[in-house]
Amino acid sequence: MQAIVHVLTHTPWWVFPLFAFLVMRGIRALSPVEASLAQLAMLPTVFMIWGLAGLSERYGFDPATFACWLGALAFGAAIGAAILKGAALKSHRTRGVLYRPADFTVLPLILIAFFSKYTLAVTAATSPEIGQALSFRVAEIGLSGIFAGIFIGKFIRYLQAYLAD
Repeated sequence: MQAIVHVLTHTPWWVFPLFAFLVMRGIRALSPVEASLAQLAMLPTVFMIWGLAGLSERYGFDPATFACWLGALAFGAAIGAAILKGAALKSHRTRGVLYRPADFTVLPLILIAFFSKYTLAVTAATSPEIGQALSFRVAEIGLSGIFAGIFIGKFIRYLQAYLAD
């Protein structure tokens, strides 16, 4: 129990409101909704900023890190677009919104992404030798890119549907 309290008390303050925001977005996705492109861009933007900020803080912006992240991002974008393939998306361009049905993948993806990134950050902080291992670095960079990419791929699919009508 002390270990959990220690981890939570050493967690940056901004992690808790970020978690609440992400969970609220995931719960909202469980219902069909009409949303603007700006609203639909929130999750990809958050995951991109969070991913790039975390990677730059831990590894800097060296070309190998960025190339690995971009490759994972492209892979994730393909997954995100595939998730929405065949989804009944309908734009109302005069009102500036897109109708999207309930998406039951958003909340689990958010939870998996958040807890993966949180676990990796805690591991790196509590076991610096593990955090320096190449396999750890590749996993952290890859997961960051994949999750950001999934939400970008979904957004690209939303954008395609919006522009098609």
